[in-house]
Amino acid sequence: MLTGKQKRFLRSKAHHLNPIFQVGKGGVNENMIKQVGEALEARELLKVSVLQNCEEDRDTAQQLSKGTKADVVQIIGNIIVLYKESKENKQIDLP
Repeated sequence: MLTGKQKRFLRSKAHHLNPIFQVGKGGVNENMIKQVGEALEARELLKVSVLQNCEEDRDTAQQLSKGTKADVVQIIGNIIVLYKESKENKQIDLP
């Protein structure tokens, strides 16, 4: 679990990022979880955009974080910010 200070730090880092994944009508599936997990390993911090036509938009952040074992840093509107410490490609030092 992240502390409030760590989340604040990660939010400031994520502010300039663009979403690299979009969750659409199909919702979250195994393939998407696998791809988001690989992207988290490479980048550690990323944004996911939830499109208007996504039916299960309330559960999307929870499904992604559970599937990838990542922390949800924040949810603003339809943007989810995820963080997971990389095993081999560590770039972010948390306070």
